[in-house]
Amino acid sequence: MTTTTLAVLVPLLPFLGAAAGLLLGRTAPGYVRPLAVLPSLASLVLAVLVAVRQGGGLAINAATELTPTGSVPIELALHIDGFAALVAVLVGVVASCVQIYSTGYLRNDPRYLSYAALVSLFTSAMLLVVYSGDLIVLLVGWEVMGICSYFLVGHYWETPEARAASIKAFLVTKLGDVPFLIGLFALGTDAGSFRITTVLGTVASGGLHHPTLIALLLLAGVAGKSALFPLHTWLPDAMAGPTPVSALIHAATMVAAGIYFVARLLPVFQASSAAMVVLAVMAAVTMAGSALAALAQDDIKRVLAYSTIGQLGYMAGALAVGDRGAAVFHLLSHGAFKALLFLAAGVIIHASGTNSLAVMSRMTGLRSRVPDAYWTMTVALLALAAIPPFSGFFSKEAVLGAAEHVATGHTEHAPGSAGWIVLVAGLVTAVLTAAYATRLWLLAFHGRGVEAPDHGKEPRSMTVVLWVLAVPSLAFGLAYGPLPEWFDGRDLTPVLTTSVLGTGLALVGGIITYGAWRHTTALAPRVPMGAVAAHPDAEPALVEAEAIASHAPAFGDVAYAPDPADPGRLLLGPLHRHAAVGFHLDAVYHVLFVRPVQAGATLVRFLDREVVDTYVRGAAALPRLLGAAVRRAQTGNVQTYVSALLAGTVVLVVAALLVATGA
Repeated sequence: MTTTTLAVLVPLLPFLGAAAGLLLGRTAPGYVRPLAVLPSLASLVLAVLVAVRQGGGLAINAATELTPTGSVPIELALHIDGFAALVAVLVGVVASCVQIYSTGYLRNDPRYLSYAALVSLFTSAMLLVVYSGDLIVLLVGWEVMGICSYFLVGHYWETPEARAASIKAFLVTKLGDVPFLIGLFALGTDAGSFRITTVLGTVASGGLHHPTLIALLLLAGVAGKSALFPLHTWLPDAMAGPTPVSALIHAATMVAAGIYFVARLLPVFQASSAAMVVLAVMAAVTMAGSALAALAQDDIKRVLAYSTIGQLGYMAGALAVGDRGAAVFHLLSHGAFKALLFLAAGVIIHASGTNSLAVMSRMTGLRSRVPDAYWTMTVALLALAAIPPFSGFFSKEAVLGAAEHVATGHTEHAPGSAGWIVLVAGLVTAVLTAAYATRLWLLAFHGRGVEAPDHGKEPRSMTVVLWVLAVPSLAFGLAYGPLPEWFDGRDLTPVLTTSVLGTGLALVGGIITYGAWRHTTALAPRVPMGAVAAHPDAEPALVEAEAIASHAPAFGDVAYAPDPADPGRLLLGPLHRHAAVGFHLDAVYHVLFVRPVQAGATLVRFLDREVVDTYVRGAAALPRLLGAAVRRAQTGNVQTYVSALLAGTVVLVVAALLVATGA
C-alpha cells in the first residue's frame, strides 16, 4: 500500500468510525465502544507508518482537482512533511487515550454514543488539517472542529454553565474565523492557488502583494482557535465539558490547530516584520497573563486551562522568532503531558467529588486513594514546570534558546525586538508556571483535615492510560537528538545560558510557593467540622468541603480540619482578585461588544414591533373597516334598499341639474 493511500486512511478511519457508531449504536449498543476505540487505534498505527516512511525527508505531495472553479482551483491535496507526520502521531496517541479513558469515565453516561462519535469526528477533522495540502480543504477541518467543540463542551447541556460555555466557545472562535477566512481568500488570490506549496513558492519569490494585511487577518483566526490573547477567554469556560474532552481539545486538537497552521505557513508571516512583532506581543501577554490567572484559580481544571493558554503562548513565541522547529517540538511535548494532566485530574475529581482545590486542601489521604493519578500527575507537573530531565524542559528550552538567538542578533529570521519580548516574557512565565504547578500539587495531594471519600478503585481503562502518557512526558524530551531530521535540521540541543536561567527561575518559583504554603498552613487555625458552615462569612468552597467530608470518622469526639492555606493568595496579594477573574477581560468584552449588540437588538425589535408591525396592522385594518361598513349596509330589508336607491337617484338628478344650470 502506497504512503499516499495510508495517509488518506488516517483521517478517514475516525470519520467512518463516527458514522458507523451513530448508525449502529442504537440498534447494536455493544458495538459503540469498539467503534469508538478501534478506528482511533488503527489511525494511530497508520500515522506511525506514514511517519516512518516519510522519515523526516522530502515532503510527500499528492493532489487531484476537487472541482473546477473558473479561477483559483480547489484541490484534494496532501502535503506531509516531518512536522505533519509527527503531529499526526500525537493526535492519534491522544485521541486513542481519550477514547479508551472515556469508556470508563463515561461508562454510565446516557449520551456516550453521541459523545464517542463526536470525539472521532473531532479527531478526523484535526488529522485533515494536519495532512491537508490545500487551504480550503484545511478550512473544512478547521470549521468541523469548531462545531464538534460546541457540541462536546455542551455535552452536559442540562447545566447552564455548559450551555453558556459552548455558546461562548463557538462565538469567540467564529469572531476570529471571519477575518481568517478573508485572509485565506486574499492569500489564495495573491498566490493564484490555495495549494500550500504554491503559496510558499509565491512568498519565496516575493509575489505576495499584501503580506502584513494577510498575516494580521490570519492571526485573528489563529488567536481564536488557539486561545491566544485577546481571544483566549473561551478556553477556561470550556472546562464545563467532560474532562476527557478537555484533554483532547488542549493536547492535540483545536488549540493546537492554530499553532500548527502558523508553523506550516510561517514564511507568510515572516514576510511582514510588523506581523512578527504583533505575534510576539500576543505571545508575551498570553504567557504572563495566563500564568498569573492560573495562580489564582480554585477549580483544578481552570488552573490547567490557563496553563494551556500559557504554553500556547510559548509556542506562539517560538513562531514569532521564526523557529517553527521549537514551536512544534513544544507542541508535541506539551500534548503528552497536558493530556496526562487533564486525565489525571479527572481521576482526582472522581475520587474527591469536587473540582475545588480549596476543598481538596481540607482532605487528607487523597494521594493514597488515587496513587496512579498522584505519581503520573507529579511527572506531568514536573514536565510542565520544565524541570530536567522531563520533556517540558527540553521543549521549553528550545523556545527560550530560539528567542535568545534572535534577541542577540544571531539570525535575521525575525526582528530583534520580537526576540527580546519573547525571551523576557518566557523567563517571567517560567517562574509563574513552576509556582502554580507547585500550588496545584500541594493543595490537591497534601491537604490536611478529614479523610478523603473512598469511591472504590478507578476503572483500569482510566489508570492504564495515565501510565501510557507518563512515558512521553518523562522521556520525549530526550529525543531532541534524532528529531532535527523532522524539524528542518534545527538543532534542538539545550543552550547553556537559557537552560540555567530557565531552570533556576523554575526552582525559585517552586521553592517560594512551597514556603508560602508552609507559612499559610502554619497560620491557619484548626476549627471543628460544622464551625465553618456556621460562620456568617464562610466561603462556599469550605461549606462544600464539610458537606463532602461529613461522613469522615471523627478524631475523638469532633472531626477537625484546617482552614485552606492557599499560597496563591499570599503570592499575588491585591492582584489575586483580579487574576481570579481573568483580569476582567470578559467584563471589557461585555461592555465593548455584548452591550452594543444587545442595544442594537433592542432597537431592531422596537422598529420591527412599533414601525413595521404598524404598517402591517394598518394594511389589515383598512380592508376590515371597509368590509364592516359594507356589511352594515347589507341589512336584508327590501324597503331600505329601495329607499337608498331612490335617495341615490334624487342625488344624481339634482347633481345633473346643477351641472346643466351651470353650463
